[in-house]
Amino acid sequence: MSPTLIFDCDGVLADTERDGHLPAFNQTFAEAGLPIHWSEEEYGHLLAIGGGKERLATVFTPLFAETAHLPTDPDEQRDLIARWHKAKTAHYTAMVADGVLPGRPGIERIVAEAADAGWGLAVASTSAEASVRAVLEHAVGADLAAPFTVFAGDVVPAKKPAPDIYLLALRELRVGPQDVVVVEDSANGLRAALGAGLRTIVTVSSYTADEDFTGASLVVSSLGDLPEHPATVLSNPHDLAIDGQVELSHVEHLLHTTP
Repeated sequence: MSPTLIFDCDGVLADTERDGHLPAFNQTFAEAGLPIHWSEEEYGHLLAIGGGKERLATVFTPLFAETAHLPTDPDEQRDLIARWHKAKTAHYTAMVADGVLPGRPGIERIVAEAADAGWGLAVASTSAEASVRAVLEHAVGADLAAPFTVFAGDVVPAKKPAPDIYLLALRELRVGPQDVVVVEDSANGLRAALGAGLRTIVTVSSYTADEDFTGASLVVSSLGDLPEHPATVLSNPHDLAIDGQVELSHVEHLLHTTP
């Protein structure tokens, strides 16, 4: 069975939350005539909630629904959230297409190495599939993105930190936990991967540097691209010999360790 790399999207393929999703949400609010503008700090707190629709649902407090003349019926609220989320996704994918959100250091390099070595490749994300595919193609190029299997959005009822999306990936890819390494950037993502029994590399991002990554097989500032973008090792429980960038050989070594 071929070893498999599974990447989260936001914060892993690109540092998307602060510079992509947040302005896309705020643009959607402005177009809808809503008196909402999430600050960077406020959005950082909202990232504890997995999924864009779920973050939008926090808008519907009884007081705000009344003052902003929003529906109070749950079904109508769900329909409105779906429309907002569709508009937000369109703004976000346009930003990705415009090159606003470059791939993080080391992503294209290690994907190319894994593809050449015959590894399976996948993305597991709570974001909408259109957003994920847009980021993936921009981060690694259309040719390297083509063999990826993408698990995204509402494919499972319980989003990260629940392990459901990773358990689904294992079933659909027909691989066992012993053959998989995950790359995540957040404590929620790490908890989800660990819950599925998966070894996990964490590449911290703008909003996650201070989170608790207990249980990660490796924590780094990024996967690294020498010489311009060296990786800093933050936690290295398996004493991998990393000199500025995470190599596929390091990832393969983790398959022989205890998750």
